[in-house]
Amino acid sequence: MSGIGKWGLGLGIGFMVVAVLSRMLDLIPVTVITGLLGLMGLGIAGYDAVYEWTARADLRRRGARAAARRNGTEGR
Repeated sequence: MSGIGKWGLGLGIGFMVVAVLSRMLDLIPVTVITGLLGLMGLGIAGYDAVYEWTARADLRRRGARAAARRNGTEGR
C-alpha cells in the first residue's frame, strides 16, 4: 500500500471512531460529517490496495511470460 493509501486508512479509521463516539453523544451533524469523511478515507485506502494488488499481479504475469520465453515453453 502506498503512502496515500496508508494515510487514507489512518484518517478513515480515525474519522469512523469519531463518528461512533459522536453518535453515542447524539451529535448527529458531527456523526454524518465524520462518517462521510471516514468512508471517503477508507474508500481511498481500498482503491489503493486493489491498485497495488493488480500491479503486483501484472508483474508476476509478465515475469512468468518472460520465463516461459526463456525456457522455450511459451503457450499459445
